Amino acid sequence: MPELPEVETTLRGLQPHLEGHKIRSAKVRQHQLRWPVEADFERRVRNARILKLERRAKYLLVHTDKGCAIWHLGMSGSLRMVEAAQAPEKHDHIDWRLDSGLTLRYRDPRRFGALLWTVADPLAHDLLSHLGPEPLSEEFSGDYLFEASRKRKQSVKTFVMDGRIVVGVGNIYASESLFLAGIRPDRQAGSISKARYQRLAESIKQVLSQAIAQGGTTLRDFIGGDGKPGYFAQQLNVYGRAGESCPSCGRAVKDMVLGQRNTFFCSSCQR
Repeated sequence: MPELPEVETTLRGLQPHLEGHKIRSAKVRQHQLRWPVEADFERRVRNARILKLERRAKYLLVHTDKGCAIWHLGMSGSLRMVEAAQAPEKHDHIDWRLDSGLTLRYRDPRRFGALLWTVADPLAHDLLSHLGPEPLSEEFSGDYLFEASRKRKQSVKTFVMDGRIVVGVGNIYASESLFLAGIRPDRQAGSISKARYQRLAESIKQVLSQAIAQGGTTLRDFIGGDGKPGYFAQQLNVYGRAGESCPSCGRAVKDMVLGQRNTFFCSSCQR
């Protein structure tokens, strides 16, 4: 599914096409997404001016002068700019027609994504209010991880994937960050030293920053907001590479299941 870098890539691709423009009209062809789109959503956003785009975790917030739209791309969703005359296809569920003549189009074959609307502070919404710090913020650090991990017996991988601890460190980037930090993903979170958490926090920031710079990770059918796929998948060290050679030591990359997610690591480089 699209993770933090993919959502950030989408935001940056859409910003120049959306910010400052008006939504002349909206068309919801499919209301039954992860949560139903409000029946009067089309009326609510008509002629709303888009003020700014913001990302919180894997949610894309579109602030307007009438309220805020909260998008989640789910497993297979994508947001793209298309010409207004371009006919929708089977899985194109929502359109926003802009005053620029372009249309923002939401496609979601699996329909696990969501579009919610609020006139209150979106950061106080039930979906967002409980979330941990952003991984690229100053608030997120090795000291923070060390303090939050004390007495925790869960694996360090499931720990850093918990959105209440830190947002946006999904399965791909958790595996990659733990590899760079040299930490086995099944180590108990509470058994890891502060020094190693400092290295892990730095690795998370490095991996996510690189992924954002390269446009996210192309998996399944993700497409960035500018219509271009991401290319970070070409530089993955361990994720999806079970049985292949570790780029550091040459031994075979191994895999296991942690928290019902496939996990990839090098038993020699990670301890």
